[in-house]
Amino acid sequence: MTGALLAIVSAVFFPGIILRVKSIASGRKGPGILQPWKNIILLFRKSSVFSTTTSFIFRLAPAVYLATICCALMLLPFPGMPSVLGFEGDFILFAYLLALGKLLFILGALDTGSSFEGMGANREALYSMLTEPAFFILLGTLSLLSGQFSMQSIFHNLQFAGEFSLITGGIAIYLLVQIAMIENSRMPVDDPRTHLELTMVHEVMILDYSGLDLALIQTATNLKFVLYGGLIANFLMPAVADWSTLASTWHVACDTWHVARDTWHLLDATLNVSIFLVVEAVFAAAIGLMESFRARKKLAKNPQFIVTLSSIALIGFILVLLLTRNLIR
Repeated sequence: MTGALLAIVSAVFFPGIILRVKSIASGRKGPGILQPWKNIILLFRKSSVFSTTTSFIFRLAPAVYLATICCALMLLPFPGMPSVLGFEGDFILFAYLLALGKLLFILGALDTGSSFEGMGANREALYSMLTEPAFFILLGTLSLLSGQFSMQSIFHNLQFAGEFSLITGGIAIYLLVQIAMIENSRMPVDDPRTHLELTMVHEVMILDYSGLDLALIQTATNLKFVLYGGLIANFLMPAVADWSTLASTWHVACDTWHVARDTWHLLDATLNVSIFLVVEAVFAAAIGLMESFRARKKLAKNPQFIVTLSSIALIGFILVLLLTRNLIR
Protein backbone atom coordinates (compact mmCIF):
# COMPACT_ATOMS: atom_id res chain seq x y z
CA MET A 1 0.00 0.00 0.00
CA THR A 2 2.99 2.32 0.42
CA GLY A 3 3.39 2.55 -3.34
CA ALA A 4 -0.29 3.42 -3.83
CA LEU A 5 -0.01 6.17 -1.21
CA LEU A 6 3.08 7.53 -2.96
CA ALA A 7 1.14 7.62 -6.23
CA ILE A 8 -1.64 9.62 -4.58
CA VAL A 9 0.88 12.07 -3.11
CA SER A 10 2.54 12.43 -6.52
CA ALA A 11 -0.81 13.06 -8.17
CA VAL A 12 -1.38 16.01 -5.83
CA PHE A 13 1.68 17.85 -7.15
CA PHE A 14 1.89 16.43 -10.69
CA PRO A 15 -0.51 18.81 -12.53
CA GLY A 16 0.81 21.80 -10.58
CA ILE A 17 4.39 21.07 -11.64
CA ILE A 18 3.29 20.93 -15.29
CA LEU A 19 1.54 24.30 -14.97
CA ARG A 20 4.49 25.92 -13.18
CA VAL A 21 6.98 24.72 -15.81
CA LYS A 22 4.74 25.96 -18.64
CA SER A 23 4.32 29.30 -16.90
CA ILE A 24 8.06 29.75 -16.39
CA ALA A 25 8.80 28.67 -19.98
CA SER A 26 6.37 31.29 -21.33
CA GLY A 27 7.61 34.05 -19.02
CA ARG A 28 4.42 34.26 -16.95
CA LYS A 29 3.92 34.25 -13.20
CA GLY A 30 1.25 31.58 -13.47
CA PRO A 31 -0.80 29.82 -10.79
CA GLY A 32 0.54 28.09 -7.70
CA ILE A 33 1.57 24.46 -7.70
CA LEU A 34 -1.61 23.39 -5.83
CA GLN A 35 -4.02 25.44 -7.96
CA PRO A 36 -5.25 22.45 -10.05
CA TRP A 37 -6.31 20.62 -6.90
CA LYS A 38 -7.94 23.74 -5.48
CA ASN A 39 -10.07 23.74 -8.62
CA ILE A 40 -10.88 20.04 -8.17
CA ILE A 41 -11.84 20.55 -4.51
CA LEU A 42 -14.10 23.38 -5.61
CA LEU A 43 -15.76 21.04 -8.12
CA PHE A 44 -16.30 18.42 -5.40
CA ARG A 45 -18.34 20.98 -3.48
CA LYS A 46 -20.63 21.63 -6.45
CA SER A 47 -23.56 19.54 -7.59
CA SER A 48 -23.71 17.95 -11.03
CA VAL A 49 -26.11 18.98 -13.78
CA PHE A 50 -27.33 16.28 -16.17
CA SER A 51 -28.91 16.64 -19.58
CA THR A 52 -32.34 15.07 -20.05
CA THR A 53 -31.01 13.18 -23.08
CA THR A 54 -28.43 11.22 -21.05
CA SER A 55 -28.93 7.86 -19.36
CA PHE A 56 -27.33 6.10 -16.40
CA ILE A 57 -24.23 5.40 -18.52
CA PHE A 58 -23.35 9.09 -18.55
CA ARG A 59 -23.55 9.25 -14.74
CA LEU A 60 -21.72 5.95 -14.24
CA ALA A 61 -18.78 6.68 -16.56
CA PRO A 62 -16.73 9.05 -14.31
CA ALA A 63 -16.89 6.70 -11.31
CA VAL A 64 -15.91 3.66 -13.39
CA TYR A 65 -13.14 5.64 -15.09
CA LEU A 66 -11.61 6.53 -11.73
CA ALA A 67 -12.22 3.05 -10.24
CA THR A 68 -10.42 1.24 -13.07
CA ILE A 69 -7.38 3.51 -12.71
CA CYS A 70 -7.32 2.89 -8.95
CA CYS A 71 -7.50 -0.88 -9.58
CA ALA A 72 -4.66 -0.62 -12.10
CA LEU A 73 -2.70 1.24 -9.45
CA MET A 74 -2.96 -1.85 -7.23
CA LEU A 75 -1.22 -3.90 -9.94
CA LEU A 76 1.63 -1.45 -10.45
CA PRO A 77 4.93 -2.32 -8.74
CA PHE A 78 6.94 0.49 -7.18
CA PRO A 79 10.72 0.66 -6.81
CA GLY A 80 11.66 -1.72 -4.02
CA MET A 81 8.02 -2.36 -3.12
CA PRO A 82 5.77 -5.22 -4.26
CA SER A 83 2.50 -4.50 -5.99
CA VAL A 84 -0.65 -4.98 -3.94
CA LEU A 85 -2.34 -7.45 -6.31
CA GLY A 86 0.46 -8.64 -8.59
CA PHE A 87 0.34 -12.05 -10.31
CA GLU A 88 1.62 -13.81 -13.43
CA GLY A 89 0.43 -11.96 -16.51
CA ASP A 90 -0.86 -9.00 -14.53
CA PHE A 91 0.23 -6.53 -17.21
CA ILE A 92 -2.59 -7.83 -19.42
CA LEU A 93 -5.16 -7.02 -16.74
CA PHE A 94 -3.39 -3.70 -16.16
CA ALA A 95 -3.85 -2.69 -19.81
CA TYR A 96 -7.45 -3.82 -20.03
CA LEU A 97 -8.48 -2.17 -16.79
CA LEU A 98 -7.39 1.11 -18.35
CA ALA A 99 -9.20 0.11 -21.55
CA LEU A 100 -12.40 -0.60 -19.60
CA GLY A 101 -12.33 2.85 -18.04
CA LYS A 102 -11.69 4.42 -21.44
CA LEU A 103 -14.62 2.43 -22.90
CA LEU A 104 -17.06 3.76 -20.30
CA PHE A 105 -15.66 7.25 -20.78
CA ILE A 106 -16.28 7.03 -24.53
CA LEU A 107 -19.78 5.62 -24.03
CA GLY A 108 -20.55 8.46 -21.65
CA ALA A 109 -19.58 10.98 -24.32
CA LEU A 110 -21.71 9.19 -26.93
CA ASP A 111 -24.63 9.03 -24.51
CA THR A 112 -25.07 12.80 -24.65
CA GLY A 113 -26.21 12.62 -28.27
CA SER A 114 -23.90 15.51 -29.16
CA SER A 115 -22.22 15.34 -32.55
CA PHE A 116 -19.20 17.23 -31.15
CA GLU A 117 -18.72 14.81 -28.25
CA GLY A 118 -19.26 11.86 -30.57
CA MET A 119 -16.52 13.23 -32.81
CA GLY A 120 -14.16 13.49 -29.83
CA ALA A 121 -15.08 9.98 -28.69
CA ASN A 122 -14.32 8.65 -32.18
CA ARG A 123 -10.83 10.17 -32.08
CA GLU A 124 -10.21 8.93 -28.54
CA ALA A 125 -11.19 5.38 -29.51
CA LEU A 126 -8.97 5.47 -32.61
CA TYR A 127 -5.92 6.74 -30.71
CA SER A 128 -6.34 4.17 -27.94
CA MET A 129 -6.73 1.35 -30.47
CA LEU A 130 -3.55 2.38 -32.27
CA THR A 131 -1.61 2.80 -29.00
CA GLU A 132 -2.48 -0.62 -27.59
CA PRO A 133 -0.13 -2.67 -29.85
CA ALA A 134 2.87 -0.54 -28.84
CA PHE A 135 2.18 -1.15 -25.14
CA PHE A 136 1.76 -4.91 -25.50
CA ILE A 137 4.82 -5.27 -27.75
CA LEU A 138 6.82 -3.31 -25.18
CA LEU A 139 5.68 -5.45 -22.24
CA GLY A 140 6.21 -8.61 -24.30
CA THR A 141 9.76 -7.47 -25.04
CA LEU A 142 10.48 -6.89 -21.36
CA SER A 143 8.95 -10.25 -20.47
CA LEU A 144 11.17 -11.98 -23.05
CA LEU A 145 14.26 -10.17 -21.80
CA SER A 146 13.65 -10.92 -18.13
CA GLY A 147 12.03 -14.35 -18.52
CA GLN A 148 9.21 -13.26 -16.18
CA PHE A 149 5.49 -12.64 -16.65
CA SER A 150 4.48 -10.33 -13.81
CA MET A 151 5.37 -6.65 -13.81
CA GLN A 152 7.06 -6.86 -10.43
CA SER A 153 9.31 -9.74 -11.52
CA ILE A 154 9.99 -8.15 -14.91
CA PHE A 155 11.28 -4.90 -13.46
CA HIS A 156 13.23 -6.62 -10.68
CA ASN A 157 15.11 -8.86 -13.10
CA LEU A 158 15.75 -6.05 -15.57
CA GLN A 159 17.87 -4.35 -12.93
CA PHE A 160 20.47 -7.11 -13.36
CA ALA A 161 20.23 -7.55 -17.15
CA GLY A 162 23.49 -5.75 -17.97
CA GLU A 163 23.77 -3.92 -21.27
CA PHE A 164 20.45 -5.31 -22.46
CA SER A 165 18.59 -3.24 -19.86
CA LEU A 166 20.20 -0.04 -21.18
CA ILE A 167 18.94 -0.69 -24.70
CA THR A 168 15.44 -1.81 -23.79
CA GLY A 169 15.20 0.75 -21.00
CA GLY A 170 15.86 3.65 -23.38
CA ILE A 171 13.27 2.40 -25.87
CA ALA A 172 10.78 1.61 -23.11
CA ILE A 173 11.07 5.01 -21.42
CA TYR A 174 10.61 6.82 -24.75
CA LEU A 175 7.55 4.72 -25.61
CA LEU A 176 6.01 5.10 -22.15
CA VAL A 177 6.38 8.88 -22.27
CA GLN A 178 4.72 9.03 -25.70
CA ILE A 179 1.97 6.58 -24.71
CA ALA A 180 1.26 8.62 -21.58
CA MET A 181 0.91 11.77 -23.66
CA ILE A 182 -1.46 10.05 -26.10
CA GLU A 183 -3.57 8.27 -23.48
CA ASN A 184 -4.00 11.52 -21.54
CA SER A 185 -4.71 13.55 -24.71
CA ARG A 186 -1.75 15.90 -24.43
CA MET A 187 0.74 17.27 -26.95
CA PRO A 188 1.33 16.46 -29.75
CA VAL A 189 -1.98 14.66 -30.37
CA ASP A 190 -4.19 17.05 -28.40
CA ASP A 191 -3.95 20.44 -26.73
CA PRO A 192 -5.71 20.78 -23.35
CA ARG A 193 -5.82 24.56 -23.81
CA THR A 194 -7.80 24.55 -27.05
CA HIS A 195 -11.49 25.52 -27.13
CA LEU A 196 -12.22 24.76 -30.77
CA GLU A 197 -14.52 21.73 -30.86
CA LEU A 198 -13.43 20.73 -34.36
CA THR A 199 -9.89 19.95 -33.15
CA MET A 200 -10.57 18.87 -29.53
CA VAL A 201 -10.33 15.28 -28.31
CA HIS A 202 -10.44 14.89 -24.54
CA GLU A 203 -11.82 18.31 -23.66
CA VAL A 204 -14.79 18.01 -26.00
CA MET A 205 -15.74 14.69 -24.36
CA ILE A 206 -16.23 16.30 -20.95
CA LEU A 207 -18.21 19.37 -22.05
CA ASP A 208 -21.43 18.10 -20.43
CA TYR A 209 -19.81 17.04 -17.16
CA SER A 210 -19.87 19.34 -14.16
CA GLY A 211 -19.45 19.33 -10.40
CA LEU A 212 -18.56 16.03 -8.77
CA ASP A 213 -18.41 14.09 -12.03
CA LEU A 214 -15.95 16.52 -13.60
CA ALA A 215 -13.83 16.37 -10.42
CA LEU A 216 -13.70 12.56 -10.67
CA ILE A 217 -12.54 12.75 -14.29
CA GLN A 218 -9.80 15.25 -13.52
CA THR A 219 -8.65 13.20 -10.52
CA ALA A 220 -8.51 10.07 -12.68
CA THR A 221 -6.47 11.92 -15.32
CA ASN A 222 -3.89 12.98 -12.73
CA LEU A 223 -3.61 9.44 -11.36
CA LYS A 224 -3.23 8.06 -14.88
CA PHE A 225 -0.20 10.26 -15.49
CA VAL A 226 1.32 8.99 -12.23
CA LEU A 227 0.75 5.39 -13.37
CA TYR A 228 3.02 5.85 -16.35
CA GLY A 229 5.50 7.77 -14.23
CA GLY A 230 5.61 4.78 -11.89
CA LEU A 231 6.44 2.46 -14.78
CA ILE A 232 9.30 4.76 -15.78
CA ALA A 233 10.56 4.89 -12.18
CA ASN A 234 10.88 1.09 -12.16
CA PHE A 235 13.37 1.27 -15.04
CA LEU A 236 15.50 3.85 -13.28
CA MET A 237 15.68 2.04 -9.94
CA PRO A 238 19.36 1.18 -9.25
CA ALA A 239 20.30 -2.36 -8.35
CA VAL A 240 20.89 -3.00 -4.66
CA ALA A 241 23.02 -5.65 -3.04
CA ASP A 242 21.50 -8.61 -1.23
CA TRP A 243 22.67 -7.89 2.29
CA SER A 244 21.38 -11.15 3.72
CA THR A 245 23.74 -13.06 1.42
CA LEU A 246 26.63 -10.80 2.35
CA ALA A 247 25.93 -11.36 6.03
CA SER A 248 26.01 -15.13 5.72
CA THR A 249 29.21 -14.93 3.67
CA TRP A 250 31.05 -12.63 6.02
CA HIS A 251 29.74 -14.36 9.20
CA VAL A 252 28.68 -11.09 10.75
CA ALA A 253 27.65 -11.35 14.38
CA CYS A 254 23.93 -11.82 14.75
CA ASP A 255 23.23 -8.73 16.88
CA THR A 256 25.42 -6.50 14.74
CA TRP A 257 23.75 -7.83 11.59
CA HIS A 258 20.27 -7.07 12.88
CA VAL A 259 21.26 -3.45 13.50
CA ALA A 260 22.94 -3.16 10.09
CA ARG A 261 20.01 -4.83 8.36
CA ASP A 262 17.44 -2.54 9.98
CA THR A 263 19.53 0.51 9.12
CA TRP A 264 19.91 -0.66 5.53
CA HIS A 265 16.20 -1.33 5.14
CA LEU A 266 15.46 2.20 6.38
CA LEU A 267 17.98 3.72 3.97
CA ASP A 268 16.78 1.50 1.14
CA ALA A 269 13.14 2.50 1.70
CA THR A 270 14.12 6.17 1.83
CA LEU A 271 16.08 5.80 -1.40
CA ASN A 272 13.17 4.08 -3.15
CA VAL A 273 10.70 6.75 -2.10
CA SER A 274 13.10 9.51 -3.13
CA ILE A 275 13.72 7.96 -6.55
CA PHE A 276 10.00 7.54 -7.19
CA LEU A 277 9.15 11.14 -6.22
CA VAL A 278 12.09 12.57 -8.19
CA VAL A 279 11.15 10.58 -11.31
CA GLU A 280 7.53 11.75 -11.06
CA ALA A 281 8.66 15.37 -10.65
CA VAL A 282 11.06 15.13 -13.63
CA PHE A 283 8.34 13.44 -15.69
CA ALA A 284 5.90 16.26 -14.92
CA ALA A 285 8.56 18.90 -15.71
CA ALA A 286 9.35 17.14 -19.00
CA ILE A 287 5.67 17.22 -19.96
CA GLY A 288 5.54 20.93 -19.20
CA LEU A 289 8.61 21.59 -21.35
CA MET A 290 7.34 19.45 -24.24
CA GLU A 291 3.99 21.23 -24.23
CA SER A 292 5.74 24.61 -24.11
CA PHE A 293 7.99 24.02 -27.13
CA ARG A 294 6.22 21.28 -29.06
CA ALA A 295 3.61 22.04 -31.69
CA ARG A 296 0.43 20.05 -32.01
CA LYS A 297 0.27 17.75 -35.00
CA LYS A 298 -2.47 17.98 -37.60
CA LEU A 299 -5.33 15.57 -36.88
CA ALA A 300 -4.64 13.68 -40.12
CA LYS A 301 -1.03 13.07 -38.99
CA ASN A 302 -1.87 11.68 -35.55
CA PRO A 303 -2.60 8.07 -36.64
CA GLN A 304 0.71 7.91 -38.50
CA PHE A 305 2.57 9.20 -35.47
CA ILE A 306 0.91 6.67 -33.14
CA VAL A 307 1.53 3.72 -35.48
CA THR A 308 5.20 4.74 -35.55
CA LEU A 309 5.37 3.92 -31.83
CA SER A 310 4.35 0.33 -32.57
CA SER A 311 7.10 0.16 -35.18
CA ILE A 312 9.68 1.38 -32.65
CA ALA A 313 8.41 -1.16 -30.10
CA LEU A 314 8.70 -3.90 -32.75
CA ILE A 315 12.29 -2.87 -33.48
CA GLY A 316 13.05 -3.21 -29.78
CA PHE A 317 11.42 -6.66 -29.74
CA ILE A 318 13.49 -7.88 -32.69
CA LEU A 319 16.61 -6.43 -31.12
CA VAL A 320 15.99 -8.37 -27.92
CA LEU A 321 15.43 -11.53 -29.95
CA LEU A 322 18.84 -11.03 -31.57
CA LEU A 323 20.62 -10.16 -28.34
CA THR A 324 19.20 -13.14 -26.49
CA ARG A 325 19.79 -15.41 -29.53
CA ASN A 326 16.15 -16.53 -29.52
CA LEU A 327 15.78 -15.52 -33.16
CA ILE A 328 18.75 -17.67 -34.24
CA ARG A 329 17.25 -20.76 -32.68
